[in-house]
Amino acid sequence: MKEELIFCPLGGSGEIGMNMNLFAYGKPDNQKWIIVDIGVTFADDAVPGVDLIYPDPGFIIDKKEDLLGIILTHGHEDHIGAISHIWPKLKCKIFATPFTSALIIEKFKEKKIDISGYLKIIKLNSTLKLKPFKIEFVTLTHSILEPNGLKIETPVGNILHTGDWKCDPDPLIGENINSKRLKQIGEEGVIAMICDSTNVFSAGRAGSELDVRKNMLNVMQRLKKRIIITSFSSNVARMETVFHCAKKVGRQISLVGRSMHRIYKAAKQCGYLKNIIEPIDAREAKKFAREKIIYLCTGSQGEPMGAMKRISNYSHPDVFIEKNDAVIFSSKIIPGNEKKLYKLHNELVKEGIEVISEENEFIHVSGHPNREDLRDMYNWIKPRSVIPVHGEHRHMLEHINFAKEMQVPYPIKVENGDIVRLYPGDKPEVYDKAPNGRLYVDGSISVEEDSQSIKERKNISVNGFIEVTILITPKGNMHNRPVLTFKGLPIFEKEEFQYGLEEQIEKTIKTFSLNNKNHEINLIDALKITCRKFTKKKTGKKPLTNINLVRI
Repeated sequence: MKEELIFCPLGGSGEIGMNMNLFAYGKPDNQKWIIVDIGVTFADDAVPGVDLIYPDPGFIIDKKEDLLGIILTHGHEDHIGAISHIWPKLKCKIFATPFTSALIIEKFKEKKIDISGYLKIIKLNSTLKLKPFKIEFVTLTHSILEPNGLKIETPVGNILHTGDWKCDPDPLIGENINSKRLKQIGEEGVIAMICDSTNVFSAGRAGSELDVRKNMLNVMQRLKKRIIITSFSSNVARMETVFHCAKKVGRQISLVGRSMHRIYKAAKQCGYLKNIIEPIDAREAKKFAREKIIYLCTGSQGEPMGAMKRISNYSHPDVFIEKNDAVIFSSKIIPGNEKKLYKLHNELVKEGIEVISEENEFIHVSGHPNREDLRDMYNWIKPRSVIPVHGEHRHMLEHINFAKEMQVPYPIKVENGDIVRLYPGDKPEVYDKAPNGRLYVDGSISVEEDSQSIKERKNISVNGFIEVTILITPKGNMHNRPVLTFKGLPIFEKEEFQYGLEEQIEKTIKTFSLNNKNHEINLIDALKITCRKFTKKKTGKKPLTNINLVRI
């Protein structure tokens, strides 16, 4: 049996977010595995009560004895957010650069897990040996500190896994993209490039953080009252821009939101944000005149518990907003968030507050490659094969077309769970499917997509809930009237509804012998049908129904 080189995405292919990729090398009965990234995606309103979703790691948990480690390309939540949920089932080594390491240490602290014995901090642009793999971290540019591409060297050829990236000639903070090394890697030969697809539909270049800084300063110089800026907390270059502009316009700055403070602390700890003014506590900021303060806060996507939303609905304890103030949304509107974000914009405008966003000012650039950036990467790497990831199916199909335009011999479209054999063979191909799926973080417990708790909550959110408690005497009679509780039903005449439902319940009970305990299950089922049928007739809803029979 020949050695095989395998790639398998468990998350992030066919969707944006939740990135988790596997690589394996060896004979089919003795393969060694690595995981690249281990991220989350954020749930929408379709899954009430759930915030985070992450890839089902079952396939790699079964192989954990042959797992060499988890390698993290950078610190965004869609690349590291699931690590504290999945790692306890793997107990393997973790490899990351200093800033990313600082972020994941905090994640494990929240779970009261000491990760120090497993976490290996990797210097920028250095090499890691995990036999049979040799992994080189290559500095790229993105919308967070220390983004890395990975050159994965194997006995049968090299892979370049780009992670998230773009070509930013002036990233302001951190190093420039290491194009010199990327060209050398291309000359050494690359059998497959695993590449970011997010902005494949966008012409031109993604743009530079320096251009954002220049324009942000122009915008802030004309604003006369309180300024509130909301951005992705992970974008440290944008954070530094706000500090820089605050100093230029003679204002103090205050950070608002837990993740904003966490990222600021991690960046300072790793030697960034050196020459900036000191932020002041939000409670102290209340003492400053409106024209002398800038707040930099979380919640740029209109998240219900984000600082920006709480400020806008006047529920934040420390930050107050009023007419003629300005709010700058220095971030992209993530697809799917338009509705809640425009609602937030409208609420602010209605209160006489100026709203500035990427729609009316140049105050944001993406962290992902547009087509000209992609063209540069293809020209540097000249891969034999390209596997687009980090995109919905429409992005990845367009990326396949782009790869063909760039004369790549073997572009391959994959989806989560596809097992791609990169070697041996005349050309790479999808040859098998790994079990894959999603796990929902429901409170503090991880559950499957079709779990009973999720199904019941969806049902309650759509149809409401009824509970009936019936007391049964020792003689087998119903004691008094049934006790009814109903939630989430459009009932205005409550007494009329209650009496009507009681009557139907009593009719149903009379057809059963309460002395016979063997009949209880059948009675419960019959009562559920009665309650749902009656409620459907009166309200149009078929509620989740719970029946309690209590013998006294």
